[in-house]
Amino acid sequence: MNADKPEQSHIEAVDASKDQAVIYEVSSDSNKSESYIAGSEDDYYTDLPESLQGLTQQQLKELDKKTLRKIDLRLMPMLIFIYILNYIDRNNIASARLGGLEKDLGLHGNQYQICISVLFIGYILFQVPSNMLLNRLGRPSAYLAVVMTIWGAISACTAAVKGFGGLVAIRVFLGVVESAFFCSALMILSSWYDKKTLASRNSILYAGSLISSAFSGLLAAGILEMDGLGGIEGWRYLFIIEGGVTVLTVPFAYFILPDTPSNTKFLSQQEKDIIQWKLKKDLGDVDDSDKEAQISDWQGFKLAVSDIKMWMLCGAHSFLVAACGVTNFFPSIVATLKFNHTITLCLTAPPYVVAVVVTYFWARSADKTGERTLHVIIPLVCAMVAFIIAVATLNTGARYFSMILMIPALYSAFVVILTWISNCCPRPPAKRAVCIALVNCLSNSTSIWNAFLYPSTDGPRYVKAMSCNIAFLVLSILFVMMLRIRLMVLNKKIANGAMNWQRELGAGNDGSKISPDFRYLY
Repeated sequence: MNADKPEQSHIEAVDASKDQAVIYEVSSDSNKSESYIAGSEDDYYTDLPESLQGLTQQQLKELDKKTLRKIDLRLMPMLIFIYILNYIDRNNIASARLGGLEKDLGLHGNQYQICISVLFIGYILFQVPSNMLLNRLGRPSAYLAVVMTIWGAISACTAAVKGFGGLVAIRVFLGVVESAFFCSALMILSSWYDKKTLASRNSILYAGSLISSAFSGLLAAGILEMDGLGGIEGWRYLFIIEGGVTVLTVPFAYFILPDTPSNTKFLSQQEKDIIQWKLKKDLGDVDDSDKEAQISDWQGFKLAVSDIKMWMLCGAHSFLVAACGVTNFFPSIVATLKFNHTITLCLTAPPYVVAVVVTYFWARSADKTGERTLHVIIPLVCAMVAFIIAVATLNTGARYFSMILMIPALYSAFVVILTWISNCCPRPPAKRAVCIALVNCLSNSTSIWNAFLYPSTDGPRYVKAMSCNIAFLVLSILFVMMLRIRLMVLNKKIANGAMNWQRELGAGNDGSKISPDFRYLY
């Protein structure tokens, strides 16, 4: 969780690129903006556990960087790989549509849109129970390996469907199993990375979906060329091959992914201690804070749903995800440029490639500056400009420019909001797990009805969809501003000693272990 400082209080954050501390000074006057100045790191590492007390500040900094690299190499590649496969398996139906799925299955009217929508029923209903189960089990490596292997098998079975009913059934099951991954991944990252590194790692994770979106079209273009081979339609090969790769590779996650900083075996005791010290420094409590605060899974759920910050985050994220519904139909949107299906699928790649780079550096900026509001609003305004261009002109160059702009803009805001969840609702872990899952699942409820904004008859401008997307982004910005005001109020209460920590963290936590430097970031 990140922090802002009124009353000239300070948080020091290591700027990895410059080996110096950044001190956040925030005026108690809410009308004044934050200022960020460089300072000394001489006393950054304080109140250390026993195993680290004999090390100098320089040795601790080197240990910190070394440990962070080890965690990155162990966690990020596997999570990104799973996310790539996850996103390919979820969205290959869009490529299959261009390969003749609708015609071969006899779909008509809005039946294709229904098949898109039903996935999100199971996805929404099972995210919260899934994250509560993950928090209770404490074994993300085994949990993700099992559910994602099942996911790949179900996805491959899509190749066997014969009509509308079969496709609806398989999509419902896909949604139930798929609900486990993304929220679990966010929960895992928030358990390993502190306030100065979480946004950039969330962006790296989300690069998995962007990479898969970029290259799934290219992969699909090649697989669809197999149409008729062995008397099997090309779109069926799409599901068989891509689902089969998931089944064969994802089980290795069990051996690669670590579980928690306290029980992992790939770190030394000093490395475990410095990770847990950094997480403790964020707020002042420890890994087993559910137990210390006397928080059960059900109490964590009640803490989450009674927190107005969570609902403001949910509003901002939900309307953003509603606008992001354009990505579910992106091949069809690009197809309005009137190229053949192979070139169309190839043209879907560049916007996502740009998004991979832009989202990372934008999230890194959010980490380094400690700012959240503008890091959400600026991309949302850029996305609004993209939607306006898309609806206002039929010029091929201008329309493709709008497509290249809209994807990076939408996902830059998306990643920062995801990080903001853990920033605003950091502890106890049971509450954080529910908040992450609730915001994500409720926001994705928009995908149930969003699909009906994109009937093929509305092309090429898709006036209804693009106009709605602009309105969605305006509403998202309003929720962001409300959240900023709420966090400013809470920071003043913390500074004045008037914060009700038991309401925030649970009945067993009176705030005595909360770091005096802690503030919410906005």
